[in-house]
Amino acid sequence: MKLIGLSLSCIWLILMAAKFVATARHDDSNAPVLDTTGKPLRRGVEYFIYPAASESGGPFTLIDRDGSCPFYVGQRNVTVDGIPVTFAPYVEGENVVRKLKKFKVAFSGATSCVQSTTWKVSGFDTVSGRRLIGTGDVAAPGFDNYFYISTFQDFDNIYTLEWCPAELCPTCFFVCGSVGLLFENGQRLFALDGNGSGFPFTGTFPVVFGRANNIKFHEV
Repeated sequence: MKLIGLSLSCIWLILMAAKFVATARHDDSNAPVLDTTGKPLRRGVEYFIYPAASESGGPFTLIDRDGSCPFYVGQRNVTVDGIPVTFAPYVEGENVVRKLKKFKVAFSGATSCVQSTTWKVSGFDTVSGRRLIGTGDVAAPGFDNYFYISTFQDFDNIYTLEWCPAELCPTCFFVCGSVGLLFENGQRLFALDGNGSGFPFTGTFPVVFGRANNIKFHEV
């Protein structure tokens, strides 16, 4: 009887530990995304998106890929000339960007294409077979405009950008993917489905978010 009692106590402890881990994971899924100062990302506030590794180029910006519209999401080879972005969480009334929760993201600027600078998943690149991250709104319900952020491995305040709007349409089929680099004709573009050669991470591009101060309206 003592042995049985001991076994039941062990089982109870295991179940409680499992419940604690599950609760922690649930809480983490609703945790705010933090900027480089440790403050939550907020709706409508301007942020630069920087590579987590400083030697990996500059902040995110708009790229004129082939001399025609639309512009694409990319990165300069230098550590300057970025354009800040703003986030708009999918949940109405939510003013904080949270891990794993969907949002729209747009550059704070205008382009000669005279169209939205909201990010979207564009068509497949004919050479690489990867889906580029372009700009422009899409027709309702607009699943291609919604991204989310997850933690990069176990690093605090280092994140990856993902696309998988399954929760917005449970009956739809999506080929989800992480945002990574695509090297094309000397330019750094962002695309889903892995990275181009020469970058040390597979499938993801670790980033951090720095709040932009006194930023003027940009035109590209």
